[in-house]
Amino acid sequence: MSQRKADPVSTVDAVERVLLALEGGSPVAVVTVVTAPDHGAVGRRLLVTAGAVTGTLGSSELDHGAAELASEALVARERGLRKLELDDGIWELYVESQYAPPALVIVGAGHIARPLCRIGAMIGFRVTVIDDRPEFANERLLPAAARVLVVDYNDPFKEITVDANTYIVLVTRGHKYDYDCIQQLLALEASPAYLGMIGSRRRVRAAFEALVRDGVEPERLADVHAPIGLDIGAETPEEIALAIAAEMVAVRRGGGGGTLAREEGVLDRVARAREAEQGGG
Repeated sequence: MSQRKADPVSTVDAVERVLLALEGGSPVAVVTVVTAPDHGAVGRRLLVTAGAVTGTLGSSELDHGAAELASEALVARERGLRKLELDDGIWELYVESQYAPPALVIVGAGHIARPLCRIGAMIGFRVTVIDDRPEFANERLLPAAARVLVVDYNDPFKEITVDANTYIVLVTRGHKYDYDCIQQLLALEASPAYLGMIGSRRRVRAAFEALVRDGVEPERLADVHAPIGLDIGAETPEEIALAIAAEMVAVRRGGGGGTLAREEGVLDRVARAREAEQGGG
């Protein structure tokens, strides 16, 4: 890791760098001195990215230790108080990693996309909606979206970054467009965190069979969520959007998607405990 700039980091510099990270720039960890043997050092900041350290907390030894803590926080996406014990005493640092929220790309701007855009933004996704119809890909109809793009479905992802922080939902107006889009996505080297395609069981099976005939390895299809969403009996566009959002959260957080009441089995435990008490009595 290179030390490119050792001047003090101002509040304005720190805020600008954090905003850049939140808008999709490189993640950054901000290290702030909370308590220090040298009280004049309280409030000093260090900015750490994957490739550089900006600023200084007052000494090379302290900067080195703080940069290591910040690098660990960046990898783990964590924040919190950390302590460094140096020759001059104990330093307490607040380390906060900042990174872009997960990106949700909704392909198709129809009746399901609108509620899904709202819900996605509410639960922390930076939402982009794309469609080939200007009258649908309209910021007025999708006010919660960070971006609304009119695209050509022959190359719909030209302006889209697809990586492990990207969630993609295919809800176009026609099966052909969903198929063409998923075929292009599966051909990419990078894989999204989530790829879901709407459609009935019959349509999804037909699509998968066609993809395999076109040379897609079946293993590549294992991570495609299709039919899309959790089974909550959804019927309306809003309910379908909710089912899709719930599945994305389950993928993001590692949830199983089942009901907590059934998984925890609290009532069963109470009943077993009661039986044990009665049997012992």
